[in-house]
Amino acid sequence: MRHLPVLRQGRPYYSVDRARAVHHRTKEPFVEISQANVGLIRRDFLQLEDVAGMMAGFTSEELVKLCAKAAEHFAGDTLPLGEGTQSADEYVEATSATTGLPHNMVRRNQAKIQGVLANMAGVLRGLTRNLDLAILDRGYGEAAGAVVSYFRRTDSLGVVLPSNSPGVHSLWAPAFALKTPLVLKPGGQEPWTPYRMIQAFIKAGAPPEAFSYYPTDHAGAGEILRRCGRGMVFGDVSTTKVWARDPRVEVHGPGWSKVVIGEDMIDRWPEFIDVIAASIAENSGRSCVNASGVWVPRHGRAIAQALAEKLAKIQPRAADDPEAAIAPFADANVARRMNQMIDGLLSEQGATDVSAEAGRGERLAEREGCAYLLPTIVWCESPAHPAANKEFLFPYASVVETPIPTMPEILGPTLVLTAITEDKKFQQRLLAAQHIGRLNFGPIKTIQIVWDQPHEGNLFDHLYARRAFQSALEPVGA
Repeated sequence: MRHLPVLRQGRPYYSVDRARAVHHRTKEPFVEISQANVGLIRRDFLQLEDVAGMMAGFTSEELVKLCAKAAEHFAGDTLPLGEGTQSADEYVEATSATTGLPHNMVRRNQAKIQGVLANMAGVLRGLTRNLDLAILDRGYGEAAGAVVSYFRRTDSLGVVLPSNSPGVHSLWAPAFALKTPLVLKPGGQEPWTPYRMIQAFIKAGAPPEAFSYYPTDHAGAGEILRRCGRGMVFGDVSTTKVWARDPRVEVHGPGWSKVVIGEDMIDRWPEFIDVIAASIAENSGRSCVNASGVWVPRHGRAIAQALAEKLAKIQPRAADDPEAAIAPFADANVARRMNQMIDGLLSEQGATDVSAEAGRGERLAEREGCAYLLPTIVWCESPAHPAANKEFLFPYASVVETPIPTMPEILGPTLVLTAITEDKKFQQRLLAAQHIGRLNFGPIKTIQIVWDQPHEGNLFDHLYARRAFQSALEPVGA
């Protein structure tokens, strides 16, 4: 059995305390993972200030070039894995084994991470609003005709990671290019991607000390977030709510992303079914940017029916099938509990599982040792129904009718909103909404991300602050 060690500032450490991740289908142990306890994490934090000083010695240009090299290594090379190695194909197979994601979805997420690393210069231009990165090297400089100065808010970024999809790891990658040491707590079922990214960085020439990798329990995760000057946490509401009011921690919880069709476009709704269906179902519905709601002024029942019929074609396939479009749950009990929760929501009058009427069959499908939740489109007769604004880790969406004048307020928190409308007044109201994170105008999939425009928070603003600055000693930029 493979064994993933702790990485203590790049140095492998094999702990006596170990956890196991199982194969999602056979339920046999697949990998052992060394565990870091709270005491070990505390000791290692004493040295992070020195590591941050070392990172400050690199120029931003050097780090961007290093990211481009890491992109190549991550995508195609055989890299260290514990006491052995792992090829790119073995990475895909291992990630699929413990998460349930089909191989094609792992590869798409792998390509997404590779793209962010390869195009780090463009990503940083978006995050910094086209700031000359040499200003970060010097500490001050001229931007848009003004003298500016920035300083790091922290000596490290602590990240508590999920297991649902590898693509989320692209969100912390720019921190390295921003000269910030990383302290990563991997998800229990997806330890592979952050470990492989670290090894790709190191092979590209990054200092190993810049990366700490601590598989750990809930207490260890809390210790990381408390001790790092800045943090990121991924998870459901129960996981993230304790950090919701901590300004040091960027919270990535449920997205409640949505598609809205305006009054001016609603009679053309059949034209947009493919975009809406892809927003709901791509990546097996596991991303916070997958649409979980479709809000329209009219034709709601017909739209729900069309979506249900289209998505009913998605059925379980083998993990290595290139046509696989839905992933099983690594833990079948999670799928069963989620299915019961949905049944409970639908027991209240005013909501219908339209997918059941469209030939999907039972929502919970258990095949060859795997538990799937098949795509579910729910028609809600009222926005007040408890099923109207829910999100689950599979292709689930509610379709709701509500008058356009009630939007955007009635939508609630929305990470990504695709608004299919040319109504300028409605567009202005959406642009003014404070509870919409990312806004797409026109038939753009909610999952279509432009990486130089962050869809949840801004990592540069999270890691750096601007100070007032004047100098009479020498010309700025000399």
